[in-house]
Amino acid sequence: MHPDAELMLADFLKQLTVEVRASEHTVKSYRRDIQHLSRYCKDKAISQWADLKLTDIRAHIAGRHRKGLSSKSLQRELSAIRSFYNYLLKQGQASVNPAQHIQAPKQARKLPKTLDVDQLSGLLDAGTSSLLEIRDLAMFELFYSSGLRLSELSALDLTDLDLPDSTLTVRLGKGGKSRILPVGGKAVTAIENWLQQRAVKIPAAEPALFVSAHGIRLGQRNIELRLKRWCIKKGIAEHIHPHMLRHSFASHLLESSQDLRAVQELLGHSNISTTQIYTHLDFQHLAEIYDKAHPRAKKKPL
Repeated sequence: MHPDAELMLADFLKQLTVEVRASEHTVKSYRRDIQHLSRYCKDKAISQWADLKLTDIRAHIAGRHRKGLSSKSLQRELSAIRSFYNYLLKQGQASVNPAQHIQAPKQARKLPKTLDVDQLSGLLDAGTSSLLEIRDLAMFELFYSSGLRLSELSALDLTDLDLPDSTLTVRLGKGGKSRILPVGGKAVTAIENWLQQRAVKIPAAEPALFVSAHGIRLGQRNIELRLKRWCIKKGIAEHIHPHMLRHSFASHLLESSQDLRAVQELLGHSNISTTQIYTHLDFQHLAEIYDKAHPRAKKKPL
């Protein structure tokens, strides 16, 4: 590109550092992303930033997509290009922002990984041998029983539970929404066992339902580590993270009830399209049954 164009890029990156006070990582990312666009310009014999059109940005992004870049990476590159052109507009070096209305290709939505009923039983029926494991079992049972998010479980207080009614209240779910959830019998028993131990060991003034050995609320990272430790100690080879229990709750409930709206309410999804991903899991389950059971489903051997 023309030396003036390269100077404009250098000035933009300097402005990010000095005026915007962007992190070093952000500045490096912006430089790298816009340098990819600069190479496109060189290939197309475009010497000035102002000469790029919407079709050029679209062709550039399409080319990056063909090279295997993810939707997330392409969104980041477009964001860098938009920011650069907004700077050029302010400096009077461009008349339009050619990247303004271009969207990155949508990434295929990954299906959440779930556990089957037997795997859940192996996880939750492994038994306890210490105070902390009694607490951990109560957490994991509640995860699977009520389909909680990790943040929701960590934020639970004693006052959020109504064990005689077998319910709990999520006060601040995603988007600040509250909801009342049922608590299954196994989870109620596990929680009652934990509360008996908690009453002896933890000061009455502490409101958190699940607390550490030091008597403070158990954070999200610690809950993840406790689940990992539980799996190792119980000889469970598969890597299981807390949200797999929430995903399994949703998948198993949908398999049994076929009531998508009910599952949406229990999960606290504001949009049913978010819940619909579990219908794909359900279909996979049905497809597997079909392949195993239908006399004409399997292909003949060659």
